[in-house]
Amino acid sequence: MNAVPDALPRTAGELRAAGYAPRPIAREIHDNLLAALREGRDAWPGIVGFSRTVLPQLERALLAGHDVVLLGERGQGKTRLLRTLAGLLDEWTPVIDGSELGEHPLDPITPASIRRAAELGDDLPVAWRHRSERYTEKLATPDTSVGDLIGDVDPVKVAEGRSLGDPETIHFGLVPRAHRGIVAINELPDLAERIQVALLNVMEERDIQVRGYTLRLPLDVLLVATANPEDYTNRGRIITPLKDRFGAEIRTHYPLDVESEVAVVRQEANLVAEVGEPLLEVLARFVRNLRESPVIDQRSGVSARFAVAAAETVAAAALRRAAVTGEDPAVARPVDLEAVPAVLRGKVEFEPGEEGREVEHLVHLMRRAIAETARERFAGLDLRPLSDAVADGHLVATGERIPGAEVLAALPELPVLHEVAQRAGVAADEPAGRIAAAVELALESLFLARRLAKDSDDGTTVYGE
Repeated sequence: MNAVPDALPRTAGELRAAGYAPRPIAREIHDNLLAALREGRDAWPGIVGFSRTVLPQLERALLAGHDVVLLGERGQGKTRLLRTLAGLLDEWTPVIDGSELGEHPLDPITPASIRRAAELGDDLPVAWRHRSERYTEKLATPDTSVGDLIGDVDPVKVAEGRSLGDPETIHFGLVPRAHRGIVAINELPDLAERIQVALLNVMEERDIQVRGYTLRLPLDVLLVATANPEDYTNRGRIITPLKDRFGAEIRTHYPLDVESEVAVVRQEANLVAEVGEPLLEVLARFVRNLRESPVIDQRSGVSARFAVAAAETVAAAALRRAAVTGEDPAVARPVDLEAVPAVLRGKVEFEPGEEGREVEHLVHLMRRAIAETARERFAGLDLRPLSDAVADGHLVATGERIPGAEVLAALPELPVLHEVAQRAGVAADEPAGRIAAAVELALESLFLARRLAKDSDDGTTVYGE
C-alpha cells in the first residue's frame, strides 16, 4: 500500500471545494467496473477459468448494485474472487479522522461524528483510507455472535457514566465498521439461524438493531457471501428471508479444461523445483479424473488446492532426489509422481465401501492421466524405435537415486528421443534432467500401452522387455 498522496484534501472544507461528494459503495463499484470494461482492463487479476461463465454474471450483479452469494464446492476460488472486489473501489477514499465507522466527512451518520461536524464545520479533519482497508472478511463459525457482526452495549462506556439508552454506549461490530466498504462472509450457512436474522435489517433497511432499541444508521455496505450448494439447497441452513435479500446467486465451478487447471496450478503453487508442462498436465488430468470417478464422493468435491498440493509434492520429490544424486537443476520426472497418491490420499473423500483401496484407486487414476497426457503429447509419433531399443537389452532404470544423465546413458542415440523431447517442449541442448523427464514419460506410456514391462523394487524402477 502506497503512502497517502500529499495533495489530497485534509479538511472538510478543502474536500468540498475539490468536489469529493459522497458516493454510495454500489455506485462506486458500478462506475469503476464500467471504466475497466470500457478500457479493456482486467478487473479480476488472478482469476482463471471464469471469464465466460462466472465473471459475466458477477459483473451484471455488481452493475445492478446487488448483494451477492457465490455457491460452489470447496476449492473453486470463491474467496479469491471476492477478494478481488476490493480492486473495484477507489484507491483512496476520505473519512472523518478518528471516526469509528470511517464515515464520509460530508455525510456523517453516528451521533458523535454528526456532533463533531457541526462543531468544526469546514475545519473537520479528513483522513484517507486505502481500498485494501475497505474490504472486511469474516469466516462464519457456529460461535459467531450478534455482537461480533452487528455490535453490543459496551460495559466500559456504561461504567464511565453513559446510560444504557445512549447510542454512544454501543461497541460496533464487523458490519457497521465496514461502512462504505465490502463485507464478505465465508461459509454463510455455518452461521446459526438466529445470527442470520441479525443481518436482515442490514441487507434491506440498511440499519442496525442492538439490544432493546434501534439505532438508525444508514449503513452503506456491499454484502457478499460464499456457501456450499449442499448446505445451501439440501440442508436449508440459510434462512429463507436472508436468501431472498441477496440480489444475485452465482454458481462457481472447477476449471473447465486442462489448460485452465494448469494455469491455476502455475499461479498458486510454490514449486521448490522445476516441474515441466507435461507433468503439470498429468496432474491436471489426474484431478479431473478424480472429479469424474464414481469412487470419489463428489458432493464434497475435489478442490483445486489438491492439484496445487500435488504439484508442490512432485517438486519436493524432485528436489529431494536432486539433493541425493547431486543433479542440478532439480527437475521433476514422472518417477516423482509416485509420491502423490500416498501423501495426498487424505485430501479427498471416498465413497463408503472403498476403505483400504484408496491408494489403489489413486494410482489407477494417475496412470490414466499419464496415458492421456502422453497420447496427447506424442500423437502421431512412432515410439517403436524406443521400445525396440529397450527390448534389445538397453534396460532403463529410474528412481529416487538415479539422476537424469544415467537414464539417458542407458539408451543408444535415437532420433526419436529428440522428437520426444521436442514434443515435451525441451530443446536438445538443455540439461539432462529435462530431457530425461520427457523420455521417462514416453517409457511410461509404452508400459501403460503394454509394449514394455516395468519392474519396481526398493525405490528403483526398471523398464525392459
